Amino acid sequence: MPGPLDDVLVVDLSRVVAGPHATMALADLGARVIKIERPGTGDETRGWGPPFAGPEQVSTYYLSVNRGKESVELDLKTEHGRAVLARLVERADVLVENFRTGVMDRLGLGVERLHEINPRLVVLSITGFGHDGPEGGRPGYDAIVQGEAGIMSVTGPPGTPSKVGLSIADILAAQNGVAGVLAALYERTRTGRGRVVRTSLLASVVGAHMFQGTRWTVAKDVPESVGNDHPSIAPYGTFRCADGQIQIGVANQSLWRRFAPLVGLDPDDPRYATIPDRARRRAELTADVERALADGTRAEWLARLDAAGVPAGSIRRIDEVYEWAQTRSQGLVVEVDHPQLGRIELPGPPLRFDGEPPREHTAPPLLGEHTDAVLAWLDDQEGNA
Repeated sequence: MPGPLDDVLVVDLSRVVAGPHATMALADLGARVIKIERPGTGDETRGWGPPFAGPEQVSTYYLSVNRGKESVELDLKTEHGRAVLARLVERADVLVENFRTGVMDRLGLGVERLHEINPRLVVLSITGFGHDGPEGGRPGYDAIVQGEAGIMSVTGPPGTPSKVGLSIADILAAQNGVAGVLAALYERTRTGRGRVVRTSLLASVVGAHMFQGTRWTVAKDVPESVGNDHPSIAPYGTFRCADGQIQIGVANQSLWRRFAPLVGLDPDDPRYATIPDRARRRAELTADVERALADGTRAEWLARLDAAGVPAGSIRRIDEVYEWAQTRSQGLVVEVDHPQLGRIELPGPPLRFDGEPPREHTAPPLLGEHTDAVLAWLDDQEGNA
């Protein structure tokens, strides 16, 4: 079954994570994505490891964000490379790039030129810190932006700034970029013209600050890291049982009245009567809760909490997540045929559409795997024009 973007052609000039993650999401939605790569070396992540897989030393990092694309080797520093790109742009709906500010202009492929070639083109440009401002154009990898954008200051044990264990700034920028592309494609149905969509890792992290941001902007309270606790809600976090830890989330009064009797507490105890009371007495409440949890295992307590309708969960390792029946039931693991590794499993797309059967996905491409086919397709398109 065709995907929602089945008639959309994406030219992908991006590398590393944010851009490739965005174009993989567009491919998951059915778009045809042609990934333009530097001859000989390709996307930098092709060399990122360990771990590598198979005797050919395929980067698992590269595999993680390039499913469902075609790879074309093209040197954009040459007239020939730019000419081929212009031919692709003429037929494309979307172009995605995450070069440093000014690189596209220096290549003679700035936004004005792209829209001269194809006025309907939607251009997505992702940078580290933004396209303008006093630090516009500054390069920024995910970990650097996590520090600069404040997320490290509210992550990890108190007093120990920690980065998120995923490339969260890249991922958020990719998701915001895809949302912008979809909005621009929809607008194009009315206007007939493309739009430039700009986002950055910085903007995407700051845009996700949520309550941590308004703690400062409205209350002038500087958030600090509180480990696995929640700064405003308790009990909400990680708690020790007899054989390890579980997570519990008691986020409202109704849940508190169900939870308190399970751990031997009076829901009307004035120490813990309201959400602010419980947050102020978090350490005392945690000690009371963990004294009760010490009489049972994780499995026993998860069963009790589930029966009472109190949100709780395990703390799974990554390998356990991929073996979990619930993960697989949601289509979050897909199998693809890789030309060097054979049949492999990859993290799957997070969206499903009602009534759509499971779709076949294609493996991340080898470097230049589709160069000849794409050039032949262009010749055919121009011959039939």
